[in-house]
Amino acid sequence: MSVAETTIFDDFLLKSGLKSTSEEAIYKPLTGGVSSDIYRVELPGRLICVKRALAKLKVSADWQAPVSRNVYEWNWISFVAEHFPSAVPKPLAHDESCGIFAMEFLPSDEYPLWKTSLLQGSVDRMAAEVTGRRIGQIHSVSARTSGLSDKFDSGPNFYALRLEPYLVATAAKHPFVSDRLAELVQRTAETKLALVHGDVSPKNILLGKNGPVFLDAECAWFGDPAFDLAFCLNHLLLKKIVAEKAASELASSFSDLTAAYMDQVDWEDRDALEARAASLLPALFLARVDGKSPVEYITEECQREAIRKAAIPLIASPPQKLADLAQAWFS
Repeated sequence: MSVAETTIFDDFLLKSGLKSTSEEAIYKPLTGGVSSDIYRVELPGRLICVKRALAKLKVSADWQAPVSRNVYEWNWISFVAEHFPSAVPKPLAHDESCGIFAMEFLPSDEYPLWKTSLLQGSVDRMAAEVTGRRIGQIHSVSARTSGLSDKFDSGPNFYALRLEPYLVATAAKHPFVSDRLAELVQRTAETKLALVHGDVSPKNILLGKNGPVFLDAECAWFGDPAFDLAFCLNHLLLKKIVAEKAASELASSFSDLTAAYMDQVDWEDRDALEARAASLLPALFLARVDGKSPVEYITEECQREAIRKAAIPLIASPPQKLADLAQAWFS
């Protein structure tokens, strides 16, 4: 951490009242993200976490994104904290002018990361079920809350962080389904029904004693809730590549998460939402090997080809039900 960075964060903590002039803050970088600088801050007798958005993401491709996403992430955490306080770290302070916010630090021994256990082949179906239920509950409450469409009018951010690097970039590599992917981009951008997290991934979900805790809401947007469902289910498909022996448990988790989520859908027709998720899912599946943000644990070309072989026909002719996608991949 440079002296300039330390000064920026120290000034923020002082201004927000999270530290005094007599206290020393010790910063430890937290790994895992590509879009922000995140630090655990040690202060006398307490720990907090600070986060600042980056203009250029830490990936090999040229991926730029507006730093204003820090505001929308803060607003998403604050909204969820109001309705489901156990589902997010407690928000502490925010400075829009410098794009930094502070939140509660949650220790890994009490809040294990869902991704870690999945990659190890330890699949907890209950974790999938409670995650699906909570995502659905957040969508349901947000769909009935007035004013959110204006507060989260962040379509350009969502395009820069999700639609362009995932679907548009993938379309450039696959002309056979490029028109279909373009249709998905347009439909998703135009569908505005609920508050979307945008990055519901096991790498952003801590498993707390009171249920899942969601991190990294930089893509927050009032849009299509089917995106969150498809995005999360996609990771259960992908984990089969590295946890083949747990394929049956992953398939069950896929089913449990879907069912728990669909039970909460009261803002629109359930079949319509599921059909949108079912068409998005194979596109996101393909994007994680051929988009700008490939998953790091898929390293062999034969693994990428297996995903392409499964995904492309389903993009061209998507089923209406998510269970059909799971059967095609897990069987």
